[in-house]
Amino acid sequence: MLIAPSILSADFANLATEIKAVEVAGADMIHLDVMDGSFVPNLTFGAPVIEKLRPHTDLPFDVHLMIDNPEKHVKAFAEAGADIITVHAEACTDLIGTLEMIRALGKKAGVSLNPETLAEVAGHVLDHVDLVLVMTVSPGFGGQEFLVEELDKIKTIRSWIGEAGHPIILEVDGGINAQTIAEVKRAGADVAVAGSAIFNAAYYTTAISDLKNIAANA
Repeated sequence: MLIAPSILSADFANLATEIKAVEVAGADMIHLDVMDGSFVPNLTFGAPVIEKLRPHTDLPFDVHLMIDNPEKHVKAFAEAGADIITVHAEACTDLIGTLEMIRALGKKAGVSLNPETLAEVAGHVLDHVDLVLVMTVSPGFGGQEFLVEELDKIKTIRSWIGEAGHPIILEVDGGINAQTIAEVKRAGADVAVAGSAIFNAAYYTTAISDLKNIAANA
C-alpha cells in the first residue's frame, strides 16, 4: 500500500522541511488538502503555496480540492505543480467536464466522495478518472475518527475498478492509523492518506514503516 502524508497535520511554519522529512521517511506521495471555507468550513492554502513547495520534493503532489466551483481553479493548480487533481463530485455542476479539463492539462484526474455520497456517483465516471478518493471522515478537519461504514463503499468501488478496463487508483482519506489501515487494505484501497498518524508521531520513518507493514500483512 502507498502512503500519502497529508500536510494538513504538518507544521505549517515549516512545510518545506516537513515534506522533505516525510519523503526521506518513505512517503510515496504528498497529499495537499485545499479548502476554501465554503465547500468545507475550514480554510487552508491555495495554488501559490503549492507552487512554492513544488521545488522541495520530487514526490507526486496529490492535490485534493475541497472547494466550490473547482473547474475555475484547476488550471492554476496544474500550473503550480500538481500531479493529481481530485475534485469533489458534490462540488461540480459538470463533473465529467471538470475531470476531462484536468486530463487536458496533462494531469491525473480524481473524483472524491463524501461519506453520504453513494458509490454509484463514482461508478458513473470511471471512464474519466485516474483516481477515486473515498472520504472516511466528513471533510474539512484532520484528526477525525474513521467511519467504519465506508468500508462497504470501498469494496464496491474496488470491484467496479476491476471492470473499468484501465488503471484507476483507489485512495482512502480520513482516520487512517495503525488500527484502521488493515481494514482499508483488505477493502481494496491502493493509497492511504494519513495525517496525524504520521505528523504527530515522534519518528516519521517509524510511523510510515509501521503503516506499510500492517497493510502488507493485512
